[in-house]
Amino acid sequence: MKIERFSPKQLRLLTWWLPSSGGGRYDAVICDGAVRSGKTMCMGLSFVMWAMCSFDGRHFGLCGKTIASIRRNMLGELLPLLREMGWSCRDQVSRNAVVIEQGGRSNTFYLFGGRDEGSRALIQGVTLAGVLLDEAALMPRSFVEQAAARCSVEGAKLWFNCNPESPSHWFYREWILKASERRALYLHFRMSDNPTLSKTMLARYSRMYSGAFYRRFVLGEWVQADGLVYGFFDESMAQPVPEGKFGRYAVSCDYGTVNPASFGLWAEREGVWYRIDEFYFDSRREGRQMTDGEYVAALKELIGARKVEAVIVDPSAASFIEALTREGLPVVKADNDVLRGIRLTAELLRTGRLVICRNCADALREIALYSWEPGGTDRPVKANDHAMDDIRYFAASFVCARRDGFAARSVGRSLSDNMGWRSLMEK
Repeated sequence: MKIERFSPKQLRLLTWWLPSSGGGRYDAVICDGAVRSGKTMCMGLSFVMWAMCSFDGRHFGLCGKTIASIRRNMLGELLPLLREMGWSCRDQVSRNAVVIEQGGRSNTFYLFGGRDEGSRALIQGVTLAGVLLDEAALMPRSFVEQAAARCSVEGAKLWFNCNPESPSHWFYREWILKASERRALYLHFRMSDNPTLSKTMLARYSRMYSGAFYRRFVLGEWVQADGLVYGFFDESMAQPVPEGKFGRYAVSCDYGTVNPASFGLWAEREGVWYRIDEFYFDSRREGRQMTDGEYVAALKELIGARKVEAVIVDPSAASFIEALTREGLPVVKADNDVLRGIRLTAELLRTGRLVICRNCADALREIALYSWEPGGTDRPVKANDHAMDDIRYFAASFVCARRDGFAARSVGRSLSDNMGWRSLMEK
């Protein structure tokens, strides 16, 4: 899809570093706000253009939570845009680097992943003329601060992009609230700042989220998650098991020995997944523990004669996974990103693509009790969460399966001509 215009907020992000825009007053830019607001693509484009207009023969950093995420979320659409504008982009996958050439200048952009505390070692020792941190709020503070410290070239600038989290988050406290003293330009994006989103799509996103996720992802606010996790859910959303045949089947499992175990049987019809049956065993309530063999037998009884596409299991349940594999069942290790799983589950429940049937009493009991920890920690209470865990495994690892992301778009050659990049490069 071709982008024909930019919103005023996007244009500010694209041009903030130019001398005519007062770029000399700032050492950094921070963009936060709603999802799908167009900030990621514009930041990547602006970062590369600034780097190519300001430096030659220098190194830069492009950082995401993982290298795969920075490739998916940014490079997947950025490199085709630059090539269409006539720029040379050589993606050196084995080096995790991209070499970009334009107007006789050449710079190297290295890719880094800020997954955990150990990631800071990956960026130590390199000298950078600038760094872009996508999903900055999802990275450890040690990695972000190490990346910033590597920018020691005269004229270097920092670029931060993120969606909101809790107001107690260190990035909100240390960077957004202190933007002025850090000489950072702060730009807050809303969905309406993306001119490629139609009114229909804006309305759809508004329906997808609720509670803290609505305020964060749609309104772009840094708010605390509190109360019930699925506060929008009520018993009227539960349905009887539909009659007739289903097209596909899958099972999701939260394994427990001392803690309860919960298995859900899912069946699909016309794009809707129904939780048509479940198994739930609480060893404390029953006064005994079940063996892996007994759990496998219970799972096979739940499945019956149906052919399931996948048995999604918590990846930490090693012995149970081994037992299932020996039985020839199609095991899938679950994506255990809790917040992502909760967000996707809420989206699927609200839009009717995931339905809990009325006979699934334990899932319905837990969803009415599942709540956030007090104090703004963005963690659910570790109680009444076993069916909730198996449901989010199913949502994140099977129904959605890491498909969220932007589609590539093109701005065409006219961007570099109309915004004066060609004349800047020739100076």
